[in-house]
Amino acid sequence: MKTAAAKQAAERELRQLLDGNPITEGMTLRLSGRHLILGRPDPCPDGPFPDLEPDDRLRLTHMGGARYGLSVHRHTGRWEKTAYSGTMPELVDVVCATMQHLVAAW
Repeated sequence: MKTAAAKQAAERELRQLLDGNPITEGMTLRLSGRHLILGRPDPCPDGPFPDLEPDDRLRLTHMGGARYGLSVHRHTGRWEKTAYSGTMPELVDVVCATMQHLVAAW
């Protein structure tokens, strides 16, 4: 299990990777145990549902060392593992190359 400092460093690294790419820029990021969960904020914060949670889209799960596994959030509310695993930069590249439809802003 990662230490608090290691989790914060991983969060900072992923935030930089997300904000450095126009496809993933502006995504929300939160920690939940050994997971880094990516989503999109409510597209209409002044609308009828201002307290709506961010729309979860992807999850990176720490697998040890610098490796993470990638899962997608299904319409059923469950997380589905993908065949992709690797470092954060590798997974952000995969997302930007093959999963643009999942991370696109509304």
